Amino acid sequence: MPHLAEELAAWATALEPSPQDLDLAEHALRDTVAVALAARGHPVARLVAPLPDAARWAAVGHVLDFDDLHLPSTAHVSVVCVPAVLAAGGGAREYLAAAGVMARLGVALGWGHYTSGWHATCTAGAPAAAVGAGLALGLDADGLARAVSLALPAAGGVQRAFGTDTKSVQVGYAADAGVRAARLAAAGASADPSSLDAWLPLVGGDRAALERAAFDPAGPAVPGGLATKVFPCCYAVQRPIGAVRALLAERPVDPADVVRIVVRTPEAAVHPLIHSRPRTGLEAKFSLEYGVAAALLDHHPGFVSYTDDQVRRPAAQRLVSLVEVVAEPDGGSGLLTGATTVEITTADGTVRSASLDLPPGSPELPATAVEFSAKLADCGPHVPDLMNGLDWTSAAALLRAAFPAAPEEEHA
Repeated sequence: MPHLAEELAAWATALEPSPQDLDLAEHALRDTVAVALAARGHPVARLVAPLPDAARWAAVGHVLDFDDLHLPSTAHVSVVCVPAVLAAGGGAREYLAAAGVMARLGVALGWGHYTSGWHATCTAGAPAAAVGAGLALGLDADGLARAVSLALPAAGGVQRAFGTDTKSVQVGYAADAGVRAARLAAAGASADPSSLDAWLPLVGGDRAALERAAFDPAGPAVPGGLATKVFPCCYAVQRPIGAVRALLAERPVDPADVVRIVVRTPEAAVHPLIHSRPRTGLEAKFSLEYGVAAALLDHHPGFVSYTDDQVRRPAAQRLVSLVEVVAEPDGGSGLLTGATTVEITTADGTVRSASLDLPPGSPELPATAVEFSAKLADCGPHVPDLMNGLDWTSAAALLRAAFPAAPEEEHA
């Protein structure tokens, strides 16, 4: 029986992308690079400037929490795999192999891994990045299996980092760990291919789940597809925001008239939302209460909604204090389990509500061309033009120009 690392490596080396796979890769490239460019002025961009390419690009690509997500694994796939592949000189096929490994490994880690406090983007991301970078460097299946094993010591990340700079930095570490591991494997470093088998149960994963993962060569490279974020915040907030917007679409509500807000949601769907009374923009990205407040005040919460000043505005803080979250245990095992209902009461006693099963941008309800164009425009006035004709070679050059490396002593 092959070891897990060998099984993943064999699948990755044999991958022949379909046209649908290549479409997904192109969309992921544009989405990831656009969101990274939107973070050019963010303090994290300066902080990570001394780090290697993959770490730098992944950190800035994730700090705004606007990057895509693989829902079955609760992992931000592209923000790890795109930078790792670009840093190693790879392209669409290498990205799809990395993304496919990350999706499958993330499913094997499971919901219990996530609810235990791990950040699956990092734990599944480091080995996946090693696969993508390894293929770009010309490794065969044996080399990829060694690269996966070499990445495992750095496969870590915790949810308590959410709402701080550490969340994006640890994603950068995961991407960089994969590139380092691939380069070590290419240089001939040895590794035990059974390491992944031993590591998986240590972090709550299930080998049987990986064995059940779709390894059909004719199947999609990334089973379940990827969710595109429409709002720049945690994916768990996308549905409550969407429910408020649906309510407002029926009839506008003056936020000043609101006296009570009740959000009924499955317990599993709010697990990462750890900041009920946020004071910063980063904390607000992981706040159900603020997401609802921002939707009422701003209708379409964008980057401006998640600045520190906007989070602290009195009108937002008043609405945040009114939100009652009713988290209903239902045995769910994912961010989109069940449905979310938002109920708003105004001063005249009127009660209005809206429910939502799927947020915009989910694989079952893909972002429309208009929504994606609006997202690109929100990332910067020149970003839509830069995305026209973007390919894997020009993307690497664009990121190097936008986020140049800097000596560490300049940031001491």
